[in-house]
Amino acid sequence: MGETLDINGPIVTVRLSGVMNGEQIRIGALGLVGEVIGREGDRAVVQVYESTESLRPGEKVEALGHPLAVELGPGLLGQIFDGVQRPLRGLVEQGGDYIARGLSLPPLDRDQAWSFVPSPDLNPGMNLAAGTVLGTVQENPTFSHRILVPPDVEGELIDLAGAGDYTLEQVIARVRDRAGTPRELKLYHRWPVRMPRPYRRRDPAGEPLLTGQRVLDTFFPLLKGGKAAVPGPFGVGKTVVQQQIARWSNVHVVIYVGCGERGNELVDILESFPKLTDPYSGRSLMERTLLVANTSNMPVVAREASIYVGVTLAEYFRDQGYDVVVVADSTSRWAEALREVAGRLGQMPVEEGYPAYLASRLAAFYERAGRVETLAGTTGSITLIGAVSPPGGDFSEPVTSHTKDIIQTFWALSKELADARHYPAVGWADSFSAYVGAAASWWAEHVDPAWAERRAAALGLLTEADELAHIVNLVGPEALSPEQRWVLESASLIREGVLQQSALDPVDSFSSPEKQFVLLDLILEIHDQGRKLIALGVPVQQLLGLPLLGRAQRLKGTYGSDQVPSLRDFVQEIRAAFEPFYRDYGRGEGEPTPRAAPGGSFRRGKRE
Repeated sequence: MGETLDINGPIVTVRLSGVMNGEQIRIGALGLVGEVIGREGDRAVVQVYESTESLRPGEKVEALGHPLAVELGPGLLGQIFDGVQRPLRGLVEQGGDYIARGLSLPPLDRDQAWSFVPSPDLNPGMNLAAGTVLGTVQENPTFSHRILVPPDVEGELIDLAGAGDYTLEQVIARVRDRAGTPRELKLYHRWPVRMPRPYRRRDPAGEPLLTGQRVLDTFFPLLKGGKAAVPGPFGVGKTVVQQQIARWSNVHVVIYVGCGERGNELVDILESFPKLTDPYSGRSLMERTLLVANTSNMPVVAREASIYVGVTLAEYFRDQGYDVVVVADSTSRWAEALREVAGRLGQMPVEEGYPAYLASRLAAFYERAGRVETLAGTTGSITLIGAVSPPGGDFSEPVTSHTKDIIQTFWALSKELADARHYPAVGWADSFSAYVGAAASWWAEHVDPAWAERRAAALGLLTEADELAHIVNLVGPEALSPEQRWVLESASLIREGVLQQSALDPVDSFSSPEKQFVLLDLILEIHDQGRKLIALGVPVQQLLGLPLLGRAQRLKGTYGSDQVPSLRDFVQEIRAAFEPFYRDYGRGEGEPTPRAAPGGSFRRGKRE
């Protein structure tokens, strides 16, 4: 037992001998919980997860004997936690809409009984390695929860419970560890959030994370187990992009971490997600979703802890052999929490007041992404997607620039596109993906071998059109050649007919890989045919007046992902529209012909 010495906002100095760095402590009559972040003699510096208002020097301090850890077991999915894994629904029931300080509830329900089915190949006397699957619990109709031997336990199995209903506190197995000490295992265990969970080895990622958003999947792909960032200023649609990713991603578990964002945005997510239908199961989206909510008016230290809580929960599902996507909104607010705590500690500030360890903390967080072979021998993945909110949209500020050096997919949101009501407002000039080569193999096998070629052609047109737009702004469109005017029209078709995608459109909110490719292929077919006709002497004004162009822009909302065969048939309209020009102007050598309909076997809902 110790006492409080000094209070500086969320930073409290206490006298407490024998406490370890990282250990949790409880302070004062309210029982405020904090974490030791520094030691000097019998003094410890503590960051407190709750407001320290009214806390006084001399109040009692008690060490809890363990670091900040999360509970991992059945009952996680569908939950809404705060930044230190307190269940928000339970806190509201106990303390009302305004959460009282010092409230403490177990994250997982201790009274609920779960139907446990032991693994049939486990028998007493067997040697169990860390990560072994003891059995399964059907957490909800769509998710089978695998009960694991914790990563820090291994040894001889003494006994294993039979099939039946068990609460979280009941023992389901006993293991004699290497020291000969019996260890009791339950349906849940705890794990420190700042310590990455172990695995056998990293497994090179090869399958793309499919979000159903064309500008992401086709132009700047992200692989399962990859790292991505979504930077953009206020009002450009970051939250909607992340919600679309959370809703449509072809993964087993989605973890959304609201880290320091505005309360109204998180309320919208908390209200809308339970109403959404999982496109892969037809049931509630919350059956595969978990939310960690720490708004901007919640304690700043809990905000710093929230992303570690989220990624540790993700590692637990990864260790069960599942694919997980973690959406962190936003890492800028997390970095601001680091800056505030560092300032109160008197640490030397560097760029824009951030601590010197900002880059290393960001790198350590993103490094917990990856596709791995688990301790149980299965394959699981964590895909990390962090939103970044640079002040004024300045991508050179420290958080954005450091993040850009770490991640491998960069979805840069553009204020100009958002102002033009072009959503998703992902700017093709500033965005990039280092996964294009790996993704091309998947697209070639499952959709069409020409994916990489057609993608490159489309990006080339967009880049050329951006350069020509500067000329038009200076001297007008009359200065352009017919070929250049056709490039501008083709790029406009790509922007409006492929890249634009409404999250509210019931037909086009999700676009399957086949639909994505066929849309792009048809637009490029129009461009190729028009370019050939201009070379034959057809006036560009006649081509620009074709009704075909308007119909091509509307294809995305006319045909759903289950109508791709009908969408492919639009190539007949392209041929019919251009055929009269070939009759009148002749057919040159090497006339481009419509490509064969792409093949592929992807089915909407496939998540293997």
